[in-house]
Amino acid sequence: MNADPAPPLLRVEGVTLQYRTNAELVTATWRVDVEARRGERVVLLGPSGCGKSTLLKCVGGFIAPVEGRVTLNGHPVTRPGPDRMMVFQEFDQLLPWKTVRGNIEFPLRQARRDLADATVRERAQRLIDKVGLARFADHYPHHLSGGMKQRVAIARAMAMEPDILLMDEPFASLDALTRRRSRRRWRRQSARLPVPPATSIGCARACST
Repeated sequence: MNADPAPPLLRVEGVTLQYRTNAELVTATWRVDVEARRGERVVLLGPSGCGKSTLLKCVGGFIAPVEGRVTLNGHPVTRPGPDRMMVFQEFDQLLPWKTVRGNIEFPLRQARRDLADATVRERAQRLIDKVGLARFADHYPHHLSGGMKQRVAIARAMAMEPDILLMDEPFASLDALTRRRSRRRWRRQSARLPVPPATSIGCARACST
């Protein structure tokens, strides 16, 4: 007899998301249901403006639903937390006064004060190596290309070892040639990284093609 499947790590149940503009009330999603189990890649696929990014921000705890609920490990999601890390579309999301290494170490030092300094440095260096930026570890963001900045953002998110990695089309804001190169590089490198329980359309589409 087969064992019962593990319960979902993430549950999005009947979630409706709305926001108001000067002219109207916009419904971004309507009673959406999503489940993700540990180790799965989940793709949110749809045209621009259909609510993918808004739903990811809700799972990240940045937006509250007007209807329905989001739970992670059985606990309601009501605000951002280190168990959910998000990589946004914009590639200027790094701290400009910190190096590549400093950007990856910073959230660890703030949110994981139980970690020894040597552990923080080792974890950051391991992720820097795996995303192919060892030569640029001591460079500042203004020295990096858009694709390199996004790899730093991904490494920073994964260094936190979150339950879920939310990736909102992280290469979408790059030019077409850089976007293709970044996606190919990510496909190669992601095989050496811990598999995130859930990813969004950008990375997930690249990884699954």
